[in-house]
Amino acid sequence: MDSARNSENWYAIQVRTRWERSAATIVAGKGYEVFLPTYLSKRRWSDRAKEVKSPLFPGYFFCRFDVHKRLPILVTPGVIGVVGQGRVPVPVNEAEVLSIKNIVSSGAAVEPWPYIEVGQRVRIDDHALRGLEGILVGRKGTSASWFLFRFSDVPLRWRLSARWSVWSNQLESLRWRHRLMLS
Repeated sequence: MDSARNSENWYAIQVRTRWERSAATIVAGKGYEVFLPTYLSKRRWSDRAKEVKSPLFPGYFFCRFDVHKRLPILVTPGVIGVVGQGRVPVPVNEAEVLSIKNIVSSGAAVEPWPYIEVGQRVRIDDHALRGLEGILVGRKGTSASWFLFRFSDVPLRWRLSARWSVWSNQLESLRWRHRLMLS
């Protein structure tokens, strides 16, 4: 059994939107080792707010298997495919999967956090400057970033607190918004 386990690697499995839990459950039922990292997120409806478990990597879960025996996984409802280069699946480093497992099981607050780069167009999403758009032009340590915007054709530089919620226009195509970490 140990030699069989050694030939099995972790792979990221891409699934249809909102099928992470269902597909992972079905694949686990087929005898595969599955890991679906989740985090608690607050969802608001018109009449209530609730904490729900959401996938840490929307559209993906991890599975350990022999790459030559992947057909049962690929025919699972909701599964799009195994992440790879072209048609060649690329294994995920086991140390990375173990790190994610440790972080999730530690009970620490964790959530997806899209990366924002200097030069990206951003919009302030809360605070008194809500709606102000500009370009992230620099960072200062971990506590603040510099934001450039135009006011009556005059460029102004503004220091942003890392606590402010900022939205990047380049993330619009992802169709989901997150509070962006500026540092």
